[in-house]
Amino acid sequence: MPLSLLSLAVAAFGIGTTEFVIMGLLPDVARDLAVSIPQAGLLVTGYALGVVVGAPILAVITAALPRKATLVGLMGMFVAGNVLCALAPSYGLLMGARVATALCHAAFFGIGSVVAAELVPRERRAQAIALMFAGLTLANVLGVPAGTAFGQWMGWRATFWGVAVIGIAALASLLLLLPSRLPKPAGSILVEFRVLKDPQVGLAMLISVVTSASLFCVFTYISPLLSTAAGLSPEAITGALLLFGAGLTAGNMMGGRLADWKLMPALLGTLVAIIAVLLVFVPASRAPLSALIVLPLWGVLAFALVPLLQLRVVDTAGDAPNLASTLNQGAFNLGNAAGAWIGGVAITAGVAYAHLPFVAAALSALALGLSAWSALLDRSAPRRCPAR
Repeated sequence: MPLSLLSLAVAAFGIGTTEFVIMGLLPDVARDLAVSIPQAGLLVTGYALGVVVGAPILAVITAALPRKATLVGLMGMFVAGNVLCALAPSYGLLMGARVATALCHAAFFGIGSVVAAELVPRERRAQAIALMFAGLTLANVLGVPAGTAFGQWMGWRATFWGVAVIGIAALASLLLLLPSRLPKPAGSILVEFRVLKDPQVGLAMLISVVTSASLFCVFTYISPLLSTAAGLSPEAITGALLLFGAGLTAGNMMGGRLADWKLMPALLGTLVAIIAVLLVFVPASRAPLSALIVLPLWGVLAFALVPLLQLRVVDTAGDAPNLASTLNQGAFNLGNAAGAWIGGVAITAGVAYAHLPFVAAALSALALGLSAWSALLDRSAPRRCPAR
């Protein structure tokens, strides 16, 4: 793998850290800005919605720009956004800074996925995409726990200053390591938007939404699930989440290899395995040891889907990979928000925390049906990029 992929991974690490670290700092932020914890929690929702809204806007703005310059500019926006978060004197300004930071999220991962795939031979494209996304998974394993601890020690604003420093390092590595003559996007952005009429592109993005909803339906409430069902202490839950994060990282790399082998069979097989693991998770969550075994396994399978779905969207989009890849990041984040909402509705309706994996399994079954339908469409009509 070329060294230039590391610059994309460093940037992904910074973006992933700033997205999720706020969850561990909510009490500190709420206390400092004199708002309730539920109000502070809206900073997570605001970021996710910023990604969804920013995806099409940044896709239009950056459509005709050179890719290296675009990635460098987006990372500059990221650094500025985190500096504004660190300086924000009020809740409203912090929310605005979070949304501004999120605007570059979808565009960076969307364009970065296409660039990563073009830096390697065709048969290693998914592994290249997975290496970039490894930065995102490592953010959950290392960046978020370290950022949370640093913020609790030095104040929550210090965490955003630290993330800004990571962003500066990523910006420098992009300037130094990325090739200057990356292929420039061809054609008109309006022509690229026409690809959204293709049912296969819409199906691929819908699958991204549903699979993310399945993950966050449970993951959003994983702490109360593990404490009430498995009886884990707060310290043990922290260790369990580290195991889960390690599973995400391993699954991301595994998904890259599977996608380069046979994309659609790997996608279908992974979804079947996820359904099985979620069904097992319900009884397994009743005991600490079995819960700690199943949790990282679920993480491996859940994040193996990311490079599979990202490459699927790029393949189905044909001549519009930048737009489709960028919009798919919005689809993932829309699924994150939807999954948290679905899980909350289920709990309010009386579903026990330990039974949330049943809801997630139903969502994964829906994703499996959509994937099978997409595979059948591949067989009935030749595609610009052959199904694998």
